[in-house]
Amino acid sequence: MSRTRTALLAALALVAGASGTALAVAPGDAGIAAVPCTVDYKVQNQWDTGFTAAVTITNNAAAKSSWSVKWAYAGNQKVTSGWNAKISQSGTAVTAANESYNGTLATGGSVSFGFQGSYSGTNAVPGTFTLDGVTCNVDGGGPTDPGPTDPGTPGTRVDNPYAGAKVYVNPEWSANAAAEPGGSRISNQPTGVWLDRVAAINGAGGKMGLRAHLDEALKQKGSGELAVQLVIYDLPGRDCAALASNGEFGPTDIDKYKTQYIDPIAAILADPKYASLRIVTTVELDSLPNLVTNVSPRNTATPNCDTMKSNGNYIKGVGYALNKLGDVPNVYNYVDAGHHGWLGWDDNFSATVQTIKQAATAEGATVNDVHGFITNTANYSALKEPYYTINDSVNGKSVRESKWVDWNRYVDELSYAQAFRQEAVSQGFPSGVGMLIDTSRNGWGGSARPTGPGAKTDVNTYVDGGRIDRRLNTGNWCNQSGAGLGERPQASPAAGIDAYVWIKPPGESDGASSAVPNDEGKGFDRMCDPTYTGNPRNNNNMSGALPNAPLSGHWFSAQFQELMKNAYPAL
Repeated sequence: MSRTRTALLAALALVAGASGTALAVAPGDAGIAAVPCTVDYKVQNQWDTGFTAAVTITNNAAAKSSWSVKWAYAGNQKVTSGWNAKISQSGTAVTAANESYNGTLATGGSVSFGFQGSYSGTNAVPGTFTLDGVTCNVDGGGPTDPGPTDPGTPGTRVDNPYAGAKVYVNPEWSANAAAEPGGSRISNQPTGVWLDRVAAINGAGGKMGLRAHLDEALKQKGSGELAVQLVIYDLPGRDCAALASNGEFGPTDIDKYKTQYIDPIAAILADPKYASLRIVTTVELDSLPNLVTNVSPRNTATPNCDTMKSNGNYIKGVGYALNKLGDVPNVYNYVDAGHHGWLGWDDNFSATVQTIKQAATAEGATVNDVHGFITNTANYSALKEPYYTINDSVNGKSVRESKWVDWNRYVDELSYAQAFRQEAVSQGFPSGVGMLIDTSRNGWGGSARPTGPGAKTDVNTYVDGGRIDRRLNTGNWCNQSGAGLGERPQASPAAGIDAYVWIKPPGESDGASSAVPNDEGKGFDRMCDPTYTGNPRNNNNMSGALPNAPLSGHWFSAQFQELMKNAYPAL
């Protein structure tokens, strides 16, 4: 822990030296009148040609239903993107106005926003700020910078960030869920916040940015503990084997990934304002396992995955993310470990841990930057198969010989996750690593759910008659017909498992059923097409996808209704 704490304190010292703060003065102070507003402007992160800044406004005058802050730069600074405010610039003059969700500013109340900018030469802090035309008081000190006894001073990581803590409920997902008939039954459940492109950090398109989510998390936290679940998901050449979730960065854009995506996220998470939150990051889903299963000479190889293995940018990107995010003492990194139906075979299992360790020791990262692993994210693999085990046999044939199991070592996620944890420890990861299992869509309830073992006519009849997972093949991953909500999020549900989580928000599409033009970098994947007859990765089975699905991440009402209908445990 000493390395991460020292790095953060050093960074804070640099920020303090580059900040200008507007100081609130109490009305009773001798000889000084009360000021109508205060502004705290901090340069959080600065490099040769750019910087990120955080601005906090405190209103000491009458309450407001909307607000506008203005300042002017002495140099050539240009705001390039912002979050939690509508920011515009004309010449050196900058205006930041409220978003629809943060216009209310009570007397004594504060609001924060941030932005990324460019500059050359010097990056001086603006000298004067106004709030709705009224000049705010400014001095050159830093009374809001944390001192050694400040309550925002980061503490020590706990063994399990979910233990004894509430978990953040994303108000945007909650509103979508509550708007559905019957959705209020689950709209208070915690789900992951997906940072799946640079614009998501700032909250483009009217959506909440990262700071808005963290500010809301502080409100939900109250006096107790609260965990916030973030999905770090924007690697160069992202999802090399699945077109529906391709990203905005090309295969060689590793430097852009570092400076435009990871660095701004790390700067926000390192803000002492958020030091009391337990921030859980799930790091680059569906990435490193592709380097094991979808590269030459395997018949499941894709040219894109061969490229990403050759150029090393998945390894570099994950290593960089683990290092930078791991430097923040209240961040808990969980690395993607696929799911049993992807990596449970002998030639995939140990090799995946080796690949993750390679990334966890790249770009300055160490295995101590990994708090645990997550399985089944955005997938459908059953948590437990109660009616058959990997050790069963029928007429002298092991269930491993069935078409469904297909020589896999595991039949469900819980057994796989517990075994994966043991393998990771044996390969040098800390003995205290924990596992998360995404149970958002693996309940498989409803009328099709088996109530007992299949008939022992033959091994296929036995497995197919009793298996909870009703997919056509474990390789099917897109908007699966018949799926249901799984176990509700809960901490410490089984040995070695830190939590069952809903990282994939139920009701958000996995991908479009047909090609949809978009500016999100998302292609059309035939695995999302209900008429698709498959490929080697799903043993050439039908896709099992629902029709009329929108782009990945967009709200899919029909899927949400199906998940509720087939929930297990039932709603």
